Amino acid sequence: MMRILLAMLLSAAFSVADDRPAARPEPAPRPSDHEVEAYTHLLTVRRVYVDRLTGGETAAQMRDLLIASLQATKLFVITENADRADAFLRGAAEDLVYTERHETDERLDARVGVGRTATARRDGLPGVQAGAGAFERSRIEDRRHEAFATVRLVNKDGDVIWSTTQESKGAKYRGSSADVAEKVARKLREDVQRAKQLLQ
Repeated sequence: MMRILLAMLLSAAFSVADDRPAARPEPAPRPSDHEVEAYTHLLTVRRVYVDRLTGGETAAQMRDLLIASLQATKLFVITENADRADAFLRGAAEDLVYTERHETDERLDARVGVGRTATARRDGLPGVQAGAGAFERSRIEDRRHEAFATVRLVNKDGDVIWSTTQESKGAKYRGSSADVAEKVARKLREDVQRAKQLLQ
């Protein structure tokens, strides 16, 4: 009887759950007026000049990698003639090599002692004492490689129409600088696609 009653209750619960309306997906947030304006400018860009990047000695190498990555997207014509450009990619980049040190100390101490009663002392029984100590220090040096780039796309009027910051410690088949350049190009491609979806 209890099993039948339990089965009826479960059946009723499932039928109530099935009658509930399906949850509607939340609408995507509407872009702000500033975003719409930036996206509009972004879609008018045809030629891009990659300017010199500020940073250390590796900034020039990062510029070359950015040019190659942006060229591969086929979004724009990458030009070396700044007068012909619709927009300019500017920013800063750095490729850092540093050593990370880890030091650990491990200590092990053990002591054993047996106390003697008054009777044991009277009988002359020997006490038991033991001691042990161990100390180990390890030092590990790990060579690290990390790159970053903060770049912006600026139109001829000087307005920033797109920007991103990317960093990397290297990928499986790419060094850290090449990976950063690839991330910048990928983010720009994604944002151009988003602009097209919103405005076209």
